[in-house]
Amino acid sequence: MEEGAKDTGPHLEAPGAAERTESSSIPNGDSGPASPTHLYKTRWMIVFLFSAYSVSNGYQCIEYGSISNIMMKFYGMDSFAIDWLSMVYMLTYIPFIFPVAWLLQKKGLRLTALLANVLNFAGMWIKVASAKSNLFGVTMFGQFVCALSSVFILGMPSRIASVWFGESEVSTACSIGVLGNQASRLSCVMIEVV
Repeated sequence: MEEGAKDTGPHLEAPGAAERTESSSIPNGDSGPASPTHLYKTRWMIVFLFSAYSVSNGYQCIEYGSISNIMMKFYGMDSFAIDWLSMVYMLTYIPFIFPVAWLLQKKGLRLTALLANVLNFAGMWIKVASAKSNLFGVTMFGQFVCALSSVFILGMPSRIASVWFGESEVSTACSIGVLGNQASRLSCVMIEVV
């Protein structure tokens, strides 16, 4: 690699040529010739791993909505306050999507994925620590931290697909990445209906 050139490809180190299965080229539009993408055997594991932590974050969004009557009694709040536990996800996305997109572009998938997981993990533990009836504000803060993690997660499926997968696999990989988050939200909605 030339000095000063930035590597934006996968950051998983392959121990040898046996890890590489094939090579593919994805067109770059009008920006020049297609750059080769080395396809590693672990690429499917990467997208399913991403999908798993996307599921974990998706559950955080509306977990309180499915038991809002219990949460209203526990915290002594009205339904409007409990609804804000889900709305914080949408409101957090608006101001943070541009800095997170910049970070994903400049620093790559590895750092972005690590930050997303650290924030999601921290937010979940903050919410566990807020399981007392006088700590609704702490619950809201934990929900905000998980919402911030969601901004990182929602921007990653297309980038993972374009960096790790070949031309004929990009749409499948992207849909698997998006499916994790949507499946968790659908299951929470179904729980509410039942």
